[in-house]
Amino acid sequence: MSTLKVLERECFEELFGMGSGYVMDFSNRTFNEFFQEIARINIYSDKYAANGDSKAKRLRAFVELEADTLVGKVLSELLEYWHYKTPHPSTRETTLLRRARQIVERLLGHPAPPQDSSKAFLKQDFGPISLQKISSAGPLVPILESRLDEAIRCFNADSPLAVIFHCGSILEGLLLALACANPQQFNQAPNSPKNKANNVKQFHEWTLAQFIDVACELGYLKLDIKKFSHALRDFRNYIHPYEQMSARFNPDKHTAEICLQVLKAAIASLSGKRGS
Repeated sequence: MSTLKVLERECFEELFGMGSGYVMDFSNRTFNEFFQEIARINIYSDKYAANGDSKAKRLRAFVELEADTLVGKVLSELLEYWHYKTPHPSTRETTLLRRARQIVERLLGHPAPPQDSSKAFLKQDFGPISLQKISSAGPLVPILESRLDEAIRCFNADSPLAVIFHCGSILEGLLLALACANPQQFNQAPNSPKNKANNVKQFHEWTLAQFIDVACELGYLKLDIKKFSHALRDFRNYIHPYEQMSARFNPDKHTAEICLQVLKAAIASLSGKRGS
């Protein structure tokens, strides 16, 4: 039995539109395929019919009956599907999504960092950062180095939004190159994003958030990069003023500093400076 609390459940209920008895736009077939693929279970077995036969009721039964880790895994994948189907979330939905991801981290046994843990993260010294040591970056290195230099200049000029755009684009470029150099690993990772046919998406369709999650899962990046990458994960959305307004995203220099440190940590990890 999972430890999901009543108020936590309401977060997912609202995001997934479960009040109607449905779960997003899943049909009976795709709902069953989803659970077979992600959890290796038959969601239409009698075990999950105690509350009724609708998809929403079966999902509620699953949440009530299964362990935290399995529930967390399924909810995480459902959130990724929701995010894919909702490219322009409202302010309310963005808030719910952020909360839902925190709940999933708890269920998976990844406690949220303490409020002041960013200070310890920012104090880490990764030494001289070199993109030249990341073999998978190859011909991208000169472009990425130029963007990194520009990101640092933007930070010194107190232009936090520009820092986030640059850091996000650099990290996405590095992880796309890494995935292209290791396609089997990334395609076969449990958290690799799937399309509606349950096939792994082409790498150019992955979001930065998905690259970060899978790279952490495969051990290329350390967990602290995932924990502190919130401002970077959806950096593409903030390019559009209306998206920034909807998300009420107003980064300051501290946010920019964390993003720059996340990028430095990722470069250090990918170049082998941080160890395993």
